[in-house]
Amino acid sequence: MPHYTHIVGARTYTFRDLKDVMARATPARAGDYLAGVAAGSAEERVAAQMLLASLPLTVFLNEALVPYEDDEVTRLIMDSHDAAAFAPLRHLTVGDLRNWLLSDEADEAALQAAAPGITPEMAAAVSKIMRIQDLVLVARKCRVVTSFRSTIGLPGRLATRLQPNHPQDDASGIAASILDGLLYGSGDAVIGINPATDNVAQVIKLVGMLDDIISRYGIPTQSCVLTHVTNTLAAIERGAPVDLVFQSIAGTQAANAGFGIDLALLAEAQQAALALGRGTVGNNVMYFETGQGSALSGNSHHGMDQQTCEARAYAVARRFQPLLVNSVVGFIGPEYLYDGKQIIRAGLEDHFCAKLLGLPMGCDVCYTNHAEADQDDMDVLLTLLGSAGCNFIMGIPGSDDIMLNYQSTSFHDALYVRRVLHLKPAPQFEAWLHAMQIFSADATLASAIPPSFQAALLRLP
Repeated sequence: MPHYTHIVGARTYTFRDLKDVMARATPARAGDYLAGVAAGSAEERVAAQMLLASLPLTVFLNEALVPYEDDEVTRLIMDSHDAAAFAPLRHLTVGDLRNWLLSDEADEAALQAAAPGITPEMAAAVSKIMRIQDLVLVARKCRVVTSFRSTIGLPGRLATRLQPNHPQDDASGIAASILDGLLYGSGDAVIGINPATDNVAQVIKLVGMLDDIISRYGIPTQSCVLTHVTNTLAAIERGAPVDLVFQSIAGTQAANAGFGIDLALLAEAQQAALALGRGTVGNNVMYFETGQGSALSGNSHHGMDQQTCEARAYAVARRFQPLLVNSVVGFIGPEYLYDGKQIIRAGLEDHFCAKLLGLPMGCDVCYTNHAEADQDDMDVLLTLLGSAGCNFIMGIPGSDDIMLNYQSTSFHDALYVRRVLHLKPAPQFEAWLHAMQIFSADATLASAIPPSFQAALLRLP
């Protein structure tokens, strides 16, 4: 491996390899300090960023951050790289790529054409030398549209995952949260439950409940129980009405092994869900969640910084044409993203890198209660992500997940960002909201419980 050096004034900074340059060029965050890979000073960080900007993009095709023979994610990245899509960018440095991305030449069509030629490491590298406004501007130009029963990612649209978690998986509590969310126009991305009791029998019970609600009211959305992929496979084998297959993923083979998965298992699950044929307007059947720090928390980061590891997870997601990908950006905790500033930066980096790579990216705008962050920070990130064209966000009663015990975005927050930025729900879901008299003709909320839901409300204890 070559050494890399950069001179700042009278001082020469030496970096042991490309992985070291990437790590020390990363904006400061807690996890990289915890891992011992962060820059030792602001000057060293700038030196690494200047060096990174000068490197040709081809270096990422010639110097793997994790050895090809040791890691199936590296093999996936290298083997699936589209040389033809990369050809127009081949002569560029990382700094040149930033300039091109910000130019008018890099419009939606050009970015879509380039996506298969950009590796996760290239995306991570260019994000490290971009300002917040750069991350917003470029991501807004990247349009990624997916569909199952609703179409996600269209211009002028922002979808929501209705997250009706309950600490006891109580059916009435879950149903009340679903009704609450629907009455605020949430749920067009997915109605997704994190089960408190995670076993196959409970998954089947919850999937059946969601399917009954969606079928009874003709809701053009999809359901998902966020359980391990093997539980979902077992539920499918037992005839459960599964819409989407969920799995947490990471950017190294070792980290994915810690989740109990590999690429072959994900492929098996995708095929099982496709065979059910439950989509009406599309067949994107996978739902992935990621988050900076997941590989580090399992000591499976191979000395990489956490943001580069995160970007590599997007190669795994891209392989399976998901309906939804979600960075649960502040969920892992302050050991990895210490405060609101770090969470905001990380959320925008994740969204930018995923969109640049052609993924339908959403974000759980969230933080844990022991982080140095508050709802004002989340309002900032939410507004920036809405401006950046984020595909979907979370909708949680009162923004407080009473099962997972963290803070996210509420149904009201989704209304706020839609109204301020003139965004609408997914088109099929929007039409349903009007038909059910939840939205009036001018898209304002109904002043009373619509007749269509009064009976449902009376059934709740």
